[in-house]
Amino acid sequence: MGIVENKKQIMREIRKAKNIFLMAHKNLDLDALGSTIGLYEILSKKNKNCFIIIEEKKYELGVEKVLKELTGCLNIVKEEEIEKNLHKNKKKNLLIICDTNKKELVQSEDALKLFSNKMIIDHHNKGTTTIKNTVEIIDTEVSSTCEMIVNLLEAYEVELDPYYSTVLLAGIVLDTNNFTLKTTQETYYCAYYLSCLGASAQKVQYLLKQDINEYIEREKMLTNIEIIDNKIAITKATPYTIYRREDIAKTADTLLYFNNIEASFVISKISKTQIGISARSLGNFDINKILSNFNGGGDTYHGAAVVNEDKISKVHDKLKEIIEEEVK
Repeated sequence: MGIVENKKQIMREIRKAKNIFLMAHKNLDLDALGSTIGLYEILSKKNKNCFIIIEEKKYELGVEKVLKELTGCLNIVKEEEIEKNLHKNKKKNLLIICDTNKKELVQSEDALKLFSNKMIIDHHNKGTTTIKNTVEIIDTEVSSTCEMIVNLLEAYEVELDPYYSTVLLAGIVLDTNNFTLKTTQETYYCAYYLSCLGASAQKVQYLLKQDINEYIEREKMLTNIEIIDNKIAITKATPYTIYRREDIAKTADTLLYFNNIEASFVISKISKTQIGISARSLGNFDINKILSNFNGGGDTYHGAAVVNEDKISKVHDKLKEIIEEEVK
């Protein structure tokens, strides 16, 4: 059941709450931030006290641009500031989690313990670590959480500032890899709707611009590509370089642009003791099933996993073996 079908239930939860906190996943991207901002605007226009929980200090370039340009416009709090902003009646507080449903992926796991009322608005598949005791609005058929929030904006007839509309559009463009993945007529309609609200395609391009040095560094990951079954690309980075999660995600996106490639897997160190896997598919390969072997998750289009291992070669060999078994 989609978000529009659940609009009455969502509104009931909103009406019961006085103070509402919004929180997305770690390593904020434009879908997570855009959906959070869109929801923040809906709640603000419903005269609710709204707070956005952002714990991390370093951001993906597009997110950094938005947060800098919106300085002073959003009520952003850190983990240690949550309790002092809670309503004295615990039942009047609501936490809404956007763009993830896994407890280990949220900005602050400790924040989850402070709320008895929680809601999830997300488009990713559930897993073993999905947050329990919540109102779940999870629609795995949509392109992005931004698309879900656009549907809610229209259902509630909420006008949105052109800049905020642009951020939501950027989130959709990001998660669909420029309308090439998981894109339906509803996705195009949401883009059209945001354009009618004043979203700027030129500004979206600006938000999605990349740092040239980071791009060159990411391209180094394309030197070790292996092709499995003539359609699945797998590559691993050098063990001496630590990449950000968004770097390996963008590399996985890039691999889908090559002829005959239907799925891609990129492996890289993301810290001294952790290895990240990012995967993409055109929709006919179960990414979630593969990454569940690494306690990761996703859907048929994209997914990720974090492995507590210091040797890329071990993760690579295991992943390759699983994929080869899957395509037999």
